[in-house]
Amino acid sequence: QVQLVESGGGLVQPGGSLRLSCAASGRIFTIYAMGWYRQGPGKQRELVATITSGGSTNYADSVKGRFTISRDDVKNTVYLQMNSLKPEDTAVYYCNTMSYGLEESWGQGIQVTVSS
Repeated sequence: QVQLVESGGGLVQPGGSLRLSCAASGRIFTIYAMGWYRQGPGKQRELVATITSGGSTNYADSVKGRFTISRDDVKNTVYLQMNSLKPEDTAVYYCNTMSYGLEESWGQGIQVTVSS
């Protein structure tokens, strides 16, 4: 199994930036893709961004041009740089990994609040 620990959330004003980090441990050699999902108040969990072991990225339309996902395979960490944050970005953000065997692992979630 893979264990995930998120950090970097908090309160930020509209237009501000935050960087989320997610450190993976355990069976990290099985990881194919890493990503971020979020769940806003009263909403379903949705994809934010993913990155594969080969570096291919995928973003939700709502964050394209504002968010950047990256990974450091030496540190076994995935990052989400969030710029030009909007109130509608307020959510609990979850780190996710997908193994080559299509097994998923989830972090505990971290709160991001965008408010003036």
